[in-house]
Amino acid sequence: MQNIELPLVLFTVLSQAAVGMALFLALRSCACATATGPATGEDAPGNRTEWLAATAAMGVALLASLFHLGHPEGAVRTLAHLEKAWLSREILAFGAFSALLAVAAVTGKAGAGLRAAAALVGLFALYTSGMTYAPPAMPALHNAAPLGFFVLSALLLGASFGSWFAGDARQPMLRTVLLGSLAAALAVYVIVPCVWASGGAVMQMTARAWLASPLYWARLVLGILVPLVALARSPRIPHWMGPLVLLGELAGRAVFFGATVHAAVNLGAPY
Repeated sequence: MQNIELPLVLFTVLSQAAVGMALFLALRSCACATATGPATGEDAPGNRTEWLAATAAMGVALLASLFHLGHPEGAVRTLAHLEKAWLSREILAFGAFSALLAVAAVTGKAGAGLRAAAALVGLFALYTSGMTYAPPAMPALHNAAPLGFFVLSALLLGASFGSWFAGDARQPMLRTVLLGSLAAALAVYVIVPCVWASGGAVMQMTARAWLASPLYWARLVLGILVPLVALARSPRIPHWMGPLVLLGELAGRAVFFGATVHAAVNLGAPY
């Protein structure tokens, strides 16, 4: 059993929310460009408010990450191992992503190139996170599971909060993505612990720890099932869906960091 690591919980969830928002903003803008007539209102490519919201989320994420460091003043040294360390690559990628968000938010002018760059760099940063948090010392996570969890988080948070800024014409697209992502998340978060339960000793311990955690069930019920049922009965994404999905993601990420068992706990134990 590990510590919950609140700074990492906040960093990963909020950074993935920012990536999701940038991704859907770029997709909506592309849809506007191909549609007949100019983009207007909330769907205009230069929606500064949404860029500001994504930048704020990323800023809080970066600030939270500093509290995970023993010496925050030496944070720049974390870039010293780009050639071999995924953590260094993650920091560089999210730094570049943050810079792109800040340019769009400050200038209020996000052209097609900037929107595409922010989305692509954000997706790469998401990939580096998936690699960073898949260490060999944690058998349950030394695979594609972290990246799958993080992609789902970006889709869930990006679609739910993106609906706050999207015009009526883009609401059906966001609703469809969110509905599919919630269904996929339900399947993944039910199936993955079952797969772990059929694995080695440490993976089985992780499965038991996850299933015994109240936060796991809170994430499953409040963060997935309730939004899924509500969205299936609603023609558009309710405004309260974003905060509820966010709470679910925070609970799920606390389980990710706090209930995943390190291989060291089983050192010396007989097979």
